[in-house]
Amino acid sequence: MSDSFIHAAAGAAGGVAAMTATYPLIFLSTRAAVETKKESKSTYQAVLDIVKREGVFGLYSGLSSSLLGIAVTNGVYYYFYERSRGLILNSRTGSKGLTTLESMLAGVIAGSATTIISNPIWVVQTSQAVQSMENDSALPGTSSKKLGIAETIKNIFAKDGIKAFWRGIGPALVLVINPVLQYTVFEQLKNQLVKSRSAKLKAAGAVAVAVLTDMDFFFLGALSKLIATSLTYPYIVVKSRLQAGQASALKYKSSLDGLLTIIREEGLEGLYKGIGSKLIQSVLTAAILFASQRRIYEITKKAITPVLNK
Repeated sequence: MSDSFIHAAAGAAGGVAAMTATYPLIFLSTRAAVETKKESKSTYQAVLDIVKREGVFGLYSGLSSSLLGIAVTNGVYYYFYERSRGLILNSRTGSKGLTTLESMLAGVIAGSATTIISNPIWVVQTSQAVQSMENDSALPGTSSKKLGIAETIKNIFAKDGIKAFWRGIGPALVLVINPVLQYTVFEQLKNQLVKSRSAKLKAAGAVAVAVLTDMDFFFLGALSKLIATSLTYPYIVVKSRLQAGQASALKYKSSLDGLLTIIREEGLEGLYKGIGSKLIQSVLTAAILFASQRRIYEITKKAITPVLNK
């Protein structure tokens, strides 16, 4: 089994763990992003309203499709990223790490492939997360029938056909820059940290290269995701609205037109609806993912190496 497949499996498993731990925040940020009313609720008030209307499990609407989506997304991303990274490193000699431009190239290849393959899953997840928004005025304790994955797929296909599963693909492809920024920042911070610690070890008379800890990966993952999400969030809002199938959003002529329309109709703050819960979720998810993916990769590699060598 190649390292690329092991990285893919570890990335998928790490993504599922991170998604499960932070899903309510994803749900809240998605609902906030597609809300077109100018008045906005605090995260606390949004939680209370959803729990009153839909119960605690209302915060987990769309979790099953999200787990499938994150497993596919991370698996595909890590596979293509590691394959691209390996090809780039094998094409030259010298420095062991990727340069900034090389990291970005590997990220663009991996991100584009992942976006095209996984977009239908995120259309289903977004549709599930917002399906009860029209019932916001319902009495506490009452809720609409929640559609499962299969029913949601049938509903989307019946209403808009197969092309509906690639709604929002434009801004989604633009958002390839998010993981590109994330992994580029992560790679460069990691290289600098290893270089700095290795220099200290060398100064102390040791010859070993510094090894990063799980906590190092946790904080590096959190910081890199914080930077990436802060810079790209307006496109996340446009993508969420298109994937939810909102009539107003489907009239956007392009991603840029969507951004300008939101500013014109809702003000600049409309581009950042739900960013609070999204930043918290993104940072926690990335931190858990980077730490767990590395650990799962090492455990898997150690477990299968003796088997493959027989």
